[in-house]
Amino acid sequence: MSGRVVHFEIPFDDGDRARDFYQTTFGWGFMPMPEMGYTMVSTGPMGDQGPSESGYIGGGMMQRSEPSQGPIITVDVDDIDATLATIEEHGGKTVTARQAVGQMGFTAYFNDPEGNLIGLWQNAPASE
Repeated sequence: MSGRVVHFEIPFDDGDRARDFYQTTFGWGFMPMPEMGYTMVSTGPMGDQGPSESGYIGGGMMQRSEPSQGPIITVDVDDIDATLATIEEHGGKTVTARQAVGQMGFTAYFNDPEGNLIGLWQNAPASE
């Protein structure tokens, strides 16, 4: 398990306003995915397989709704289900169980014991 922060999400009330703010303030790039109600965010150089610069983290933006009321960090794990069980053992609570994200992988959300909403990411198995 890497345990690394690999993604962030920022909810918005007005998508155009939010994208304009982050683009003009920080130079971020965007790839809207209307079919998913989501916008991918590029905060640095991208290659065919994602970030092309070590240490750079990209993210996403979506309409503010429950449970996504504030920014969320997402942590990479090897096994979401096992990690959620460990989280529950240590005082956290599952908010959203494991869900597929296309062919890319799986996501889930939990609250830590302080009530913070945190995301989990598990890559899909590599195709042979």
